[in-house]
This record gives sequence, C-alpha cells and structure tokens, in this order.
Amino acid sequence: MKSFVKLIATGLVLTSAVEAEEVNIYSYRQPFLIEPLTNAFTEKTGIKVNIAFLKKGMVERMKAEGKRSPVDVMLTVDISRLAALVDEGLTQPVESAVMEKNVPNLYRDPGKEWFGLTTRARIVYVSKERVSPNEVTTYEDLADPKWRGRICTRSGTNSYNLALTAAVIHHHGEAGAQTWLEGVKANLARKPQGNDRAQIKAIWAGECDISVGNTYYMGKMLADPEQKAWAESVRITFPSFKNGGTHVNISGVAMAKYSPNKEYALKLMEFLTSPEAQELYANTNYEYPIAPDTKPAELVQSWGEFQVDDVNLMELAARRKLALKITEIVDFDG
Repeated sequence: MKSFVKLIATGLVLTSAVEAEEVNIYSYRQPFLIEPLTNAFTEKTGIKVNIAFLKKGMVERMKAEGKRSPVDVMLTVDISRLAALVDEGLTQPVESAVMEKNVPNLYRDPGKEWFGLTTRARIVYVSKERVSPNEVTTYEDLADPKWRGRICTRSGTNSYNLALTAAVIHHHGEAGAQTWLEGVKANLARKPQGNDRAQIKAIWAGECDISVGNTYYMGKMLADPEQKAWAESVRITFPSFKNGGTHVNISGVAMAKYSPNKEYALKLMEFLTSPEAQELYANTNYEYPIAPDTKPAELVQSWGEFQVDDVNLMELAARRKLALKITEIVDFDG
C-alpha cells in the first residue's frame, strides 16, 4: 500500500491516499456539530472520516494547495460561500440519482456543483413583553418608523444579513433595497455589533425590542443554562416579503475538484443528503431538513410554519456584491 501523505490542518491530520478507505472534509462548521453524522457514516460503511475545521479562508487554502489538496468534501453554511467555491473552480459536478432524489431543485446547483443539506430561516425575534403577536409580518415592516430606536442587529456586512439584503434587491430592486436599508438603519437602537445571540440578549436586557436572526439560535440558547433566560424573553416570528415568502439560507456540501478519494466522497455526500442523515443533522443543529418526507425536531416544529421564499439561491449569491455595495453606501454599520 502506498505511504500516506499527511497534512496538519488546524490541529487535525488529513490523510491523502487513494487506496485508504477514508474521506477528508474541510468544514466551516465545528467538528462536534457534524461528528454525529460522520460517526454514523463510518459505522454504516466502514469508511473513516477526517475533519478539518476552518473558521475562515477555505477558498484561499484550497487555491494554495492546488492539485496537492487532500480535501474531498467541503461542508459550509451560507449560499455565498458555496457559490464562491464554484466560482473559483474548486468544485466538480457530481452525477448522482440518489442526491437528485433527496435534494429538491430549489436547494441544489443547476450545474450539480453543490447540494443543500438543511435550511435555516432569517426571522425576527421580538420581545414577549413589549411587542404584540403579529406586529411584525413582513421584512418591509422593519423599515417602518414605528420601530425607531427599537431594532438591534449584527453587522450589515455579515454574510447572513447580506443574503437577506440580496433577497430585498430581488424583490424591490437596487433603489428599493437602499431605501429599505436606510429605513432599518434609522430604526436601530444601537450600532450593529455582536452575533445573533447578542441581539437576543439585548432584547432581554431592554436595549431593544426586536432583532433579525437565524432560527437555530433559539434552540442553542434554550440548551444553554446562561442563555436560556434570553431565549425565553422573545418569540420567533416568520416575516415574509410582501410579494414572496420567508427568506431562507442553507448549509450545503460540494466535492473538491481534485478529490483524491472520489468514490468515498460520493458515498459520503449521498449519505449526508439521505433522509436519515438530514434529520440527524437538523436535530443536532435545530435546522430544517430538506429531503422529502423528513421533519425538523419537535422544538423547531413548535416555532410554527412558514412559506419559503422560492427565489433561486444562486441568484441571491450573484447579488451579494451589490448587497455589500448598498450596505456600504448607506454606512449601515456607522
């Protein structure tokens, strides 16, 4: 058997050897979040999985490694990151009847370069004490002057907020999106800062009344003794666009262009898109599985139902640069 070429990646060892029954992952998600999946895959197939967690810089790393890269599969969140891997020529199309059956058209690349695994909605957290039910029904509502000094949010240049702004551009055009962002900025209670959890803490502390965030943070906070009180101070509302649905983003998977273990990479990808794995993934991360006949965790179901905005996600990725430009023009974080 050929000797292994070992590369140290953020403290983890990735092994590149075509003859080894293993597969290497670069992940933007921390290993403990995906290990339940990879452990189940290894138990089922006998194929070992090595995970390298990359907080940032996946594209730059893979470009530097080139054909010598040990990575087989990339796991990431946010459509813009998936699109960046494709745009930089770091992925390869994957033909798989299994994945085409498991992943609806809305959540996979038309060129078969990436496939979605779970979705998360970009929703509004509102104070149970100071905001009545159904007071926020649309994303357009966030620019209404009635919310002056009552909104908290993380940076407008955060990838999740840029994706939402890209969706606003889709529905209302560039000028409409700029007007909307100016209205939201005028309603801020404080300068954009922190992550999504920090906004919910601010509502609990009385600094603001509503915030924009991803759904799964509610589950994560309820499971944290320190943050449980923050979560219990708010309710989730699912706004929609006036001419559309609720904005969602995805977690997804792609195969590396120079995958040294392509056969095993395909098996892993097919497993990850299976109903079994998607429900496990969604339950671990409080997200929504997308395979047919799958259900989210009971806690997630308790938050209510919503109609997904059916805009093509690659279209949103293509509008990301314009969303960033508009965010900078209005000096949203200033």
